[in-house]
Amino acid sequence: QVQLVESGGGSVQAGGSLRLSCVASGRQVTYSMICFAWFRQPPGKERQAVASICTRRRETYYGPSVGGRFVISRDDAGNTIFLQMNNLKPEDTATYYCAAAPSGTMGRPLSGEFYSSWGQGTQVTVSS
Repeated sequence: QVQLVESGGGSVQAGGSLRLSCVASGRQVTYSMICFAWFRQPPGKERQAVASICTRRRETYYGPSVGGRFVISRDDAGNTIFLQMNNLKPEDTATYYCAAAPSGTMGRPLSGEFYSSWGQGTQVTVSS
């Protein structure tokens, strides 16, 4: 089992930036995980895909709502995933979740069903 712990959330004014971190721990984290992702759930709305980064060739995928403002990355050790969020807007207010998928998972990296491990979430609030 993989444990994911998010941090870096907080309150910021529109136009500001935040950097979220997700630390993965557990057996075979680095080499068995194929993709990591960030999802978010705004108040009263469904979960949305934000971004994904996959092990092979470090491909990145972004959801339609981030519009080039967010960047997903991972450290060289492979067990910390970052989400740099720039030019934040009030509609980015949500609980942000980190997720991981094991090697061999078939499907779409921006689909929630692709992931089997989830963190507890970190709150991001953007005021206008």
